[in-house]
Amino acid sequence: MSDPIRVLGIEGTAWAASAAVYDSATDDVFVESDAYQPDSGGIHPREAAEHMHEAIPEVVATALDRARETHDGTGAPVDAVAFSRGPGLGPCLRVVGTAARALSQSLDVPLVGVNHMVAHLEIGRHTSGFSSPVCLNASGANAHLLAYRNGRYRVLGETMDTGVGNAIDKFTRHVGWSHPGGPKVEEAASDGEYVDLPYVVKGMDFSFSGIMSAAKAAYDDGVPVEDVCYSLQENVFAMLAEVSERALSLTGSDELVLGGGVGQNARLRAMLEEMCEARGATFHAPEPRFLRDNAGMIAVLGAKMYAAGDTLALAESRVNPDFRPDQVPVTWRDGHELTFAGRDEREVEGAEAVVELDPDRGRVVKRRLPKSYRHPDLDARLRRERTTLEARLTNLARREGVPTPVVRDVDRRAATIEFEYVGGTDLREALAADRVRAVGRHLAAIHRAGFVHGDPTTRNVRVDGEGTYLIDFGLGYHTDHVEDYAMDLHVFDQSLVGTADDPEPLRAAFREGYLDAGEERVLDRLREVEGRGRYVGE
Repeated sequence: MSDPIRVLGIEGTAWAASAAVYDSATDDVFVESDAYQPDSGGIHPREAAEHMHEAIPEVVATALDRARETHDGTGAPVDAVAFSRGPGLGPCLRVVGTAARALSQSLDVPLVGVNHMVAHLEIGRHTSGFSSPVCLNASGANAHLLAYRNGRYRVLGETMDTGVGNAIDKFTRHVGWSHPGGPKVEEAASDGEYVDLPYVVKGMDFSFSGIMSAAKAAYDDGVPVEDVCYSLQENVFAMLAEVSERALSLTGSDELVLGGGVGQNARLRAMLEEMCEARGATFHAPEPRFLRDNAGMIAVLGAKMYAAGDTLALAESRVNPDFRPDQVPVTWRDGHELTFAGRDEREVEGAEAVVELDPDRGRVVKRRLPKSYRHPDLDARLRRERTTLEARLTNLARREGVPTPVVRDVDRRAATIEFEYVGGTDLREALAADRVRAVGRHLAAIHRAGFVHGDPTTRNVRVDGEGTYLIDFGLGYHTDHVEDYAMDLHVFDQSLVGTADDPEPLRAAFREGYLDAGEERVLDRLREVEGRGRYVGE
């Protein structure tokens, strides 16, 4: 933005009625907010909308007063009005959309519609100065990993059921605590001890429903609430740290930014910072006022969009409660996208292991490293279980005719496996339709045998002139559920979207390959998974 720009932003996706003024000349952000506080339980959409109706005029008036006080008196006090267009609660979004349209008309300035989740990402990029980071969004109704490529923010991984904040709130409502539950869990966890709870990661996707059900059951069975809260944080946040590390590994990025209200949790920030430090990456979390829902991030991104000419006509300004971040054409960025450069072929550092490649001796040694950000009991359990599963499922896949490396030795205590060396490079660096089609056939074969790969990304497929090999079955498991098979396909599909310059022909080839040997019902379920609206508040 060469010329100074002043934008008034309005936020109201769920609970925070907020207005802000951003001045690009000074990089100053003034924010005025009025948060909805339910009397009991979680957010009630009707009550939240009523709060928006009452609070939005007041916070907007305060922000406008600030704009006029700091304005030179020529023309309108701001250059544009930006508003949160979605995702969020429909009744709340409509209140904000109406206010923004009215203000745009009365001030005679352009209107900018901002995706709330992209704003969480962009405020982190803006305050960090990073060029092209991976972003972890961890908020009430949302949880996903994003990275910029080919003109959009691509979803590398996401929750398979509910947002991280809503998941925690479900537990605290069960306990009888009022909204918001996250700070209460954080406080109680300071006096807790670790107990085993489920841990569900599938590639860069993850699920919270199992761990929340188990947490409720543990509380009902008399486990001290402090212990349950402590263990919830240790498992849920370790899951988010793990998938973030996997995204850094896949993309080759060395920058991670955090967004969303759950990012205010000190334990989550500590885990992410520790993980990044161990990888040689840089971590940034914006100041707390920009992590929780706020109009400041709407105003900052609104200014970038306005400068790029990305404004809305009134007839195009309808709100969208299911507005996904990967639906947004990124008009305000030029370059600085992830390149997915290759790695040293003698030693590859993945998300959970170091892999030593020795093609001269025809062997690969994989060592699952301890992760200091994880609780020691959880870390030991995961390393042991994943090493055992990887060896077993690699052998089972070979029996089904799927090309995999031969397992030569397993040391479960040291979490180390020695494999036969296969392939000349990762599929990520040699994408082609015939190879992707082969991956589809291979996944169909293991699904027929009753198990999933768990993490079939373009980094976990090796290729050469002889074949296409599946590797790294450490997140696999036995199952007969069509949903699990569909999620296996979803992980690989999202990997293609995140890494290919032109993913659509490859995605089509992958589905063709799967249908050659697999069941149509799995592809039907994949389409259902892709069509789910996971970004609607509760």
